[in-house]
Amino acid sequence: MNRMAVEQFLQQQKQRLEATLPRYIARLQAPDTLKQAMAYSLEAGGKRIRPLLLFATLHSFEKDPDIGLPVACAIEMLHTYSLIHDDLPSMDDDDLRRGKPTNHKVFGEAMAILAGDGLLTYAFQVIAEMKDDRIAPEVQIRLIEELAKAAGPEGMVAGQVADIEGEGRELSLAQLEYIHRHKTGKMLQYSVLAGALLAGASERQQRDLYEFASHLGLAFQIRDDILDIEGSEDKIGKRVGSDVEKKKVTYPSLLTMEGAKGKLALHIAEAKRCLQKAGVKDDVLQYICDLVATRDH
Repeated sequence: MNRMAVEQFLQQQKQRLEATLPRYIARLQAPDTLKQAMAYSLEAGGKRIRPLLLFATLHSFEKDPDIGLPVACAIEMLHTYSLIHDDLPSMDDDDLRRGKPTNHKVFGEAMAILAGDGLLTYAFQVIAEMKDDRIAPEVQIRLIEELAKAAGPEGMVAGQVADIEGEGRELSLAQLEYIHRHKTGKMLQYSVLAGALLAGASERQQRDLYEFASHLGLAFQIRDDILDIEGSEDKIGKRVGSDVEKKKVTYPSLLTMEGAKGKLALHIAEAKRCLQKAGVKDDVLQYICDLVATRDH
């Protein structure tokens, strides 16, 4: 596909995702306030990079993206829960997210915690309840298992803990990478792995794509650190400079801005190398690599 066709494909998938997410919330037999709080953050927009990676991986195997829609919705639910909790006063204490007041600013701290809890647990229910003859039961179980690993105490939560414990401390590059491989990278890797599992990828392809996503996850976080210094609050939709305020170690603070940009380019190059090794139709995934490297929000 040419660039315009790739952009159109991604836009179509994003629109399908955003049309489907509210339907999942609407069908819940739950208190209205909880549903409103869950929907508020879930429908707030954003890059949707994780579900788009799943759709792009399915495309790379020439599979119908529709097969991945429930898992894509589950991924976005889980990611949104993590943002709601990250923004809480006891965590990052942010007032804005995606250009809107954070969940706890609108619904109160207790309801924000419960909205996050609801999205986290509902994500697993969505995958468990999938009924699609194209998805074998063992694949469905693997999708649930891998999501739990990516999001839980061996994955995203581990990264969040290391991030909190690292505030105000000197960290090595290896320690910083541990934080980001877990806090950001594991869910990005899951998104690609989920697409590969749904597509029936070989074990070798799964490994190559998982490594691709590992480099992409680090590149994503490095770009995030750069934008916290050079970015525009209007485009990012939240405060810039918060990492400096909290005395967090970042790639620019550890490597200098020039060093961070060099590291970003290195991980993008490595991601593309792994993608080529996988031997898949990689036009959309290559485009996402370039998008991660140059994004301004």
